[in-house]
Amino acid sequence: MKHVGHCFCGAVTIEVTGEPAAMGYCHCRSCRSWSGGPVNAFSLWKPQAVRITEGAQNVETFAKTPLSQRKYCRKCGGHLMTNHPPLDLIDVFTATVPTLAFAPGVHVNYSETVLPMRDGLPKLKDFPAEFGGSGEMMQE
Repeated sequence: MKHVGHCFCGAVTIEVTGEPAAMGYCHCRSCRSWSGGPVNAFSLWKPQAVRITEGAQNVETFAKTPLSQRKYCRKCGGHLMTNHPPLDLIDVFTATVPTLAFAPGVHVNYSETVLPMRDGLPKLKDFPAEFGGSGEMMQE
């Protein structure tokens, strides 16, 4: 399976292939601030599954911490993806690849939520234990 997407102005084209490693929602302050919304929908991919196929010269990176390298289009400011080197995963904004059928499976950093969501999905206080979090579940 291949999905093609673009930044807001179309100057950057990205391609993801295969299936995402995970999909869900992040409620942390950093993701909320970066996305401009009360919650961020994520799709996580192995680095080899994500390619910039056009407009690489227009991609800028902002790294607030060594844990995340946020990539965006320098022409329009459209957000593209966030590289998470310690996890060996790339979070591609789900809206950037519109043909991807978003099927969330989890909420992460739910302890920071500003928008409670009663959807029956697991809600983790922070991150799964395999990603360095506590793995602690929260009540809906």
